[in-house]
Amino acid sequence: MNSILSRWALHPQLERDTLEVGDLPLSRVLIIKDANYPWLLLVPRRPDVVEILDLNDVERAQLMTETARVADALKAITKCDKLNVAALGNMVPQLHIHVIGRRKTDAAWPKPVWGVVPALPFDSQALEDFRKAVRSKVWID
Repeated sequence: MNSILSRWALHPQLERDTLEVGDLPLSRVLIIKDANYPWLLLVPRRPDVVEILDLNDVERAQLMTETARVADALKAITKCDKLNVAALGNMVPQLHIHVIGRRKTDAAWPKPVWGVVPALPFDSQALEDFRKAVRSKVWID
């Protein structure tokens, strides 16, 4: 297992676009740097994984468990109207799962969030409060 983790690295685009929250057993949890939406990512810490199908059966089940755990936490924290959960990978090939809290009043509603409005920088205190809330709800080790 250590050799797998030693070969894994976060894609440079994800590194630029996110802030780290912490690690679950399989996935790194990240916050997208866009205060327009409460937006988390899960990135399985496995090298060369592009599709969910690239994970073994146990890892796929773990990813679904972690995705549900993060989505449940995001819903509880934000009281959002809808959750969008997606694994697209058209721009960044490394497997990553988007978990986005949507509100009927957000800038993109009801369309997808990509490219509708420019990313809004977080207020540093709001970002830290959000990060702490996610850590608390998800119980990241």
